[in-house]
Amino acid sequence: MTTSPPTTGAGPARVDPARVDPARVDPARVDPARVDPARVDTARAIAQVLATIRANIDAFGTRYPDDTTRDNRYALRPAVAGFAEGANRGWTTSFWPGMQWIAYELTGDDVYRDAALAHAADFGRRVREGEDLDTHDLGFLYTLSCVAPARLLGDEDARASALAAADHLMTRYLPSAGIIQAWGDLADPAQRGRTIIDSLMNMPLLTWTAEQTGDERYSDVVARHTAELRRQILRPDGSTFHTFYWDAETGEPVRGATEQGAFDDSCWARGQAWGIYGFAMNHRATGNPDLLEASRICAEYFLAHLPADDVPYWDLVYNDGADAPRDSSAGAIAVCGLYELAEVDTENAERWRSAADRILASLIAHYTPATAADADTVLLHSVYDLPKNVGVDEGTLWGDYFYFEALARAARPDWRPAW
Repeated sequence: MTTSPPTTGAGPARVDPARVDPARVDPARVDPARVDPARVDTARAIAQVLATIRANIDAFGTRYPDDTTRDNRYALRPAVAGFAEGANRGWTTSFWPGMQWIAYELTGDDVYRDAALAHAADFGRRVREGEDLDTHDLGFLYTLSCVAPARLLGDEDARASALAAADHLMTRYLPSAGIIQAWGDLADPAQRGRTIIDSLMNMPLLTWTAEQTGDERYSDVVARHTAELRRQILRPDGSTFHTFYWDAETGEPVRGATEQGAFDDSCWARGQAWGIYGFAMNHRATGNPDLLEASRICAEYFLAHLPADDVPYWDLVYNDGADAPRDSSAGAIAVCGLYELAEVDTENAERWRSAADRILASLIAHYTPATAADADTVLLHSVYDLPKNVGVDEGTLWGDYFYFEALARAARPDWRPAW
């Protein structure tokens, strides 16, 4: 993923969430019979998220908010060369329709479906026209925007868009190293042979494509890429590198480093959370027991380095008493990952679910706006890229998405996300 400076422009005209039809966001619409109140009280939290989504649909229409808030308000994605304000560019735009698809699944309200379908059409245009595709984050982008409607509605246009994106993603595969390159042009010497732990979350697009086409090339790449990350990006002490370099010609591993963590040898909290979720999810896809063990190891390290309120600092080198910001988005990703791990590691399921419940309860109680009207974001106190001073102590599109996914997982244990 890449960073872009937060916008300083004014956002779109705001819509007061209090004006949204209460019948559409009342907690009673969230099927309380399927919510386990003994674990986490999710119904009211979900209702508040739904109110925020409705207000933001009215505010942004078919355009896209920026990666992060400024003072807890999203502005439109700023214009850059070749892209108008609010255009579909960068790696985070799919988290917005991803939230709309979850809202549609939880409520059956066509307002969310119609908004998300408009974005699916725009993602189809993006891949057809080849706009901003030089990234491994095509998995994030097209799983949430297009695989979701293909699965939920049988939407053939969305299916075709997702399959096209998967083919673009396959062009980033380096057979010598067995990895998909993360960023930039494949000929860029600064990025050649480099991948990042986040890439684990991009593999489900290829897994889905293998299922859809019967072509084992896609699943073979998933199996090799994830096994390479297990071998190189997971350290002996259970922590993870953010990024790792291979020699693109010989395939030999070179070195680990960071891009957004505190130090090369520290443990970036969001990266560790990606490890919990990504290794568990790819174990489900590949059956590789080493990936299951990797997810367990990532989870053990993450949980052992949480502060008293169970929400991590932005890097796990920090703990209680540190003068450092939290990253609630890492907490939300870890919740989803722990719920996923509980599904595939049945022997230890109760432990992982209990840990997820604790983190989620703290997020609900301490890291959300008091009311939907108080912010455009649903999850406060996230960090995008502290070394570059981008999105520090703000809302983030991915934090919002994974918080909502975590709520849906807690409320409906039989529900499955698009991944």
